[in-house]
Amino acid sequence: MAPRLFGVMSTYHGAVTERKPFGMSFETWIDKQIREATERGEFDDLPGAGKPLPGADKPHDENWWVKGLIEREGLSAEGMLPESLRLRREIERLPGTVAELPSERQVREAVAGLNQRIVAWMRAPTGPHVPIGKVDADEVVGQWRAHRPRPTAVVQPPPAPRPRWWRRLRRS
Repeated sequence: MAPRLFGVMSTYHGAVTERKPFGMSFETWIDKQIREATERGEFDDLPGAGKPLPGADKPHDENWWVKGLIEREGLSAEGMLPESLRLRREIERLPGTVAELPSERQVREAVAGLNQRIVAWMRAPTGPHVPIGKVDADEVVGQWRAHRPRPTAVVQPPPAPRPRWWRRLRRS
């Protein structure tokens, strides 16, 4: 059965939708559909029924959906920053990042990886141009060593000398 152009057009979730009659304003037509759906009980037991709309008391924000997505998904807004600002933040956080690494080799590898990304950005800079330079690996390693806890050598007293076998014989 082919859909008719006038009258009943389609079925959506069991509800029949109609085309707006010619000459009727959209507002009147929509009000009529809402009233009929309410009478059929299609709005009963909806989630959040009777509760205020979230954010209705706040001023309009054109990026409300982005902020909501970030909050719902537990994402970091840092991923939306331009590459230059992300690199700048990584440089600032580098001492804390490498503090957890157990060896000097891993510290140097982390600095080398960051420097590769900095050089790639310098070759084709995008976004706001903030001054960024390569990180000195020797300086970072020096700071890493300075903040490492020094191993404390536990000095154990030498064991007490055991009496020799002939001295034991003389005492008896």
